[in-house]
Amino acid sequence: MTVLAASAAAALTDAERAALVEQHLPIVGYITSEFIGRLPSHVSRDDLSSAGLLALVQASRGYDPETGVPFARYANTRIRGALLDELRGQDWASRGARSRSRKLNDVEDQLTTQLGRRPTAPETATALGVTVAEIHEVRDEAQRSVVLSMQGFTADGASIDDHLPTHAPGPEQELLHRERLGYLRSAVAALPERLRLVVEGYFLQERPMAELAEELEVTESRISQMRGEALALLRDGMNTHLAPEMVAPVTGSAASVKRKEAYYAAVGVQSDFRARLTMSAMGVVTPGEKFSQTA
Repeated sequence: MTVLAASAAAALTDAERAALVEQHLPIVGYITSEFIGRLPSHVSRDDLSSAGLLALVQASRGYDPETGVPFARYANTRIRGALLDELRGQDWASRGARSRSRKLNDVEDQLTTQLGRRPTAPETATALGVTVAEIHEVRDEAQRSVVLSMQGFTADGASIDDHLPTHAPGPEQELLHRERLGYLRSAVAALPERLRLVVEGYFLQERPMAELAEELEVTESRISQMRGEALALLRDGMNTHLAPEMVAPVTGSAASVKRKEAYYAAVGVQSDFRARLTMSAMGVVTPGEKFSQTA
């Protein structure tokens, strides 16, 4: 019986909530990628991922099966809202970006008056003393701000997609989802032990950062850094096998490069294709993982 097949009359147990988080982890990646694709390059993907993962955990605690709303839709809204709050907190559209956009608009208006038509990009660039590429960059930033506020992210954290008819995933989508989940399990299992403990403790066991810091004998700031390192490794470890074009070239010292390459390889050998699909379909936890199998 799946989590969603549990009796709606009974409150979800800790194990069922943990299973909801585990089953829907890929949603965080999908939504984060959607946001990142519409935002300036300086916005941190890891910060958004962290906010999304926390929102997923919180959604599992607040979910009530009696409402009849599928958990995926409920979590989708909560995650989008959390990412939007994170962007607001970062003030991602910096003062510099807004100032450049206003200046560009002012110059284009002046040139329109002088020329009797809208100026071309080279004409605007000459008037501003910048390159055409810089003009396009400013316009892209302005367009993304419009997308954030109107097109992709509504006030309640939902997207326009949430207002369109939904369809059950087809066989190909289901297969991809299960393979991604299988790779995620493998990626967590292959993490260096201390990073794995942080991921499992913080996101799945909901342990306070201070508690993890005490257990690992480091500062809370270091736990935060380790969380970021783990998320980056998980992302690149999965993408190495699922979307290699999204993985940046490995850089750093020879030892660092060797460790990362070894980790990427370990993600692939944790299990074969059939085993990954079987694990994700049956909810089997790979050896070394502690995906909150509480009684």
